[in-house]
Amino acid sequence: MDERSTGFLIAALGAAAVVIGLLVAAGALSWFGRLPGDIRYDGGNVRVFAPITTMIIVSVVLSIALYIARRLF
Repeated sequence: MDERSTGFLIAALGAAAVVIGLLVAAGALSWFGRLPGDIRYDGGNVRVFAPITTMIIVSVVLSIALYIARRLF
């Protein structure tokens, strides 16, 4: 990777972070972490949260994004 493509990659990641931040602030991602398959347990002094389905979706989306990025560069 040369300096130019590294700079573009950093700028693209920053833009993606800003877009995701705006979506979270607007409440567009309120379903995130509350999907069927995400395990929540509240009992007494114990609170357990295991976002299994959410992390599978994140993994698939990141895998597709990285596959496309590898094809483009």
